[in-house]
Amino acid sequence: MMPPILRLTDIDRNAVDILLARYDLILMLVADGEPIPGSFWGDDEAGIIGHTVYARGDTPVHSILHEAGHLIVLPPERRADVHTDATDSIEEEDAVCYLQIVLGDALPGVGHERIMKDMDAWGYSFRLGSARAWFEHDAENAKAWLIDQQLLTAAGEPV
Repeated sequence: MMPPILRLTDIDRNAVDILLARYDLILMLVADGEPIPGSFWGDDEAGIIGHTVYARGDTPVHSILHEAGHLIVLPPERRADVHTDATDSIEEEDAVCYLQIVLGDALPGVGHERIMKDMDAWGYSFRLGSARAWFEHDAENAKAWLIDQQLLTAAGEPV
């Protein structure tokens, strides 16, 4: 049986703040039960407006990393205009999915394995059937895009 999806309250919030600050982003905590500004999916899913990622304690960690990834892949001058929906590009969306997996390793007690499991539990769909299969066997274009944008090293480490 799969453990429940990892939530912000389950991890060190300070680690998320530090990670996002590396990319000039801010995590803004929203009160429990309140709507999350800039959330594309609503409910407990993270939101983005400008340079800010919004989340509640019950927001899934994978959602925070995904929405942060949307802002990370954008040039800083384009971030200011973002509200809720950051892209309509398939290449960029794939890069964001790849980046959220990689960024899981930057959070103590999280890791890329957990992010992939939570992505599957949430309902991400990939041609090969799982986030892991996609990441390991079908994500070369996403990785190359991130390397080309100087967001990953050739070894796949975040810059």
